[in-house]
Amino acid sequence: MSNEERKLKQLTIRKHAMALKERIRRLNQVIRGWINYYSIYNMKTHMTKIDEHLRTRLRAIIWKQWKVPSKRQWGLQKLGIRKDRARQTSYMGDHYQWVVTKTCVVRAISKEKLAQKGLVSCLDYYIERHTLKVKRIAVYGTVRTVV
Repeated sequence: MSNEERKLKQLTIRKHAMALKERIRRLNQVIRGWINYYSIYNMKTHMTKIDEHLRTRLRAIIWKQWKVPSKRQWGLQKLGIRKDRARQTSYMGDHYQWVVTKTCVVRAISKEKLAQKGLVSCLDYYIERHTLKVKRIAVYGTVRTVV
């Protein structure tokens, strides 16, 4: 696990009480800095895995913040899940990783919903920055410093 992945894991620990907006702001800083630094390399597969894992961890944080089944049901219904499905999911217990990967929580707290909250997608941002850097190198070539 690289230092960057450790930093993302540290920012997405469930037990740290932090507002979702603040957590997303800090994550965006790390994501942008890391991708701007490494964007010249081919890391699309790696970025895809990190992006999926990061969204799963954020879903688990949100699920834990909702604490009680009635709040979880309310949250899922607010995000567009039918009442019966929301009730069934909300009473599945505290198996956070399983609930946020195998149930309707994935559809409720989707990539689009997290993007509306301000989260930068690692993969999308990497593709954007990578194409810019590759084009710049193709046009100008590599830059050498003469001492």
